[in-house]
Amino acid sequence: MEGRIHSVETSGMVDGPGIRYVIFTQGCLLRCQYCHNPDTWDKSGGEVVTVESLIEDIKKYTPYMKHSKGGVTVSGGEPLLQLEFLIELFQECKKLGIHTTIDSSGGCYSTNPVFQENLKKLLKLTDLVLIDLKQMNEAKHRSLTGVSNKHIFEFAKLLSDQNVPVWVRHVLVPGVTDDEKDLRDLSTFIKTLKNVEKVELLPYHKMGVYKWKELGLDYPLEGVNSPSEEEVQRAKELLEIK
Repeated sequence: MEGRIHSVETSGMVDGPGIRYVIFTQGCLLRCQYCHNPDTWDKSGGEVVTVESLIEDIKKYTPYMKHSKGGVTVSGGEPLLQLEFLIELFQECKKLGIHTTIDSSGGCYSTNPVFQENLKKLLKLTDLVLIDLKQMNEAKHRSLTGVSNKHIFEFAKLLSDQNVPVWVRHVLVPGVTDDEKDLRDLSTFIKTLKNVEKVELLPYHKMGVYKWKELGLDYPLEGVNSPSEEEVQRAKELLEIK
């Protein structure tokens, strides 16, 4: 089985527990204004690789992963655009006793029967999902990402119904995702989910701005600064993050 990936990081420390082998898949349906990987958007970009070649490379790092209680994380782009590839990859990971994580926006979630069947197979092989809940307000979400948020919250509810462990992530962008009502509404929604192990607040940063310029794209958040410590603390209190 072949998949299209952008890159790999062999010692990731922020995309799940322990030391992670992180695979960044190619292709995404969202166009987030703060995206730090716009070079992953194009579904025809990146590099075509086989599950076999990835597993051979992953094996080199299994001692570090197992010692740190880490594993393999598939990020993006949007991993769920390549469900069959992920199923085979995670099947091989499970043969090696490796912890599996998906980092997803849920942006391609669909009620299509084929998608649902493949997703069901994948989730049985998945130990953890990192889900990025970007904005509760529908109109603001469309402005921020270019798509609706309704199917994304349906995905979050499905994960809860199937009791798949989840870490909820929210990127804090001053003036964009830090409205008090929006944050309180997000906190209320999170409380309806029964599978949330952790809520992570990710302060907005500008580290990916250079990629927009290299791609000839206008950066939509020009002039927006990273949140202050006070702004981060206020958001944590609203989200009830201890």
